[in-house]
Amino acid sequence: MEAAHVLVQRQRLLRRGDGRRLRNWYVNFEHPTRRTEAGFDILDLTVDLVVAPDLTRWEWKDEDQYGHVRRLGIVSDTEHQAVDAARGEVLAMLTERSGIFEQAERWPAWRWNPAWPTPRLPRPVAATRR
Repeated sequence: MEAAHVLVQRQRLLRRGDGRRLRNWYVNFEHPTRRTEAGFDILDLTVDLVVAPDLTRWEWKDEDQYGHVRRLGIVSDTEHQAVDAARGEVLAMLTERSGIFEQAERWPAWRWNPAWPTPRLPRPVAATRR
């Protein structure tokens, strides 16, 4: 598996209280989500980035856990290289206000509309094994 295909980044907005105030941005480093017969297969790579709502401050989360899974060999050298590359990509997007951060000022106003239909997933394809 090539390093570029090992990792995906998922950004999400975490809201505080009644859902009206943006608490922070949260960037999760993980393997690409795979659909299986049982649902979804997700492998979190433990390290995350927490970013202030106004994008002026950020901090890495769970670096100690990441170091531990590295020592145990759960995260391979190839995956580690992909994580390092993705860290750089996310920090560049943050600095340049590009990617998901390009229209960051608009996201705090986003609201789920209860009238929207519930999304339906396609039927799963036969399970695959890693």
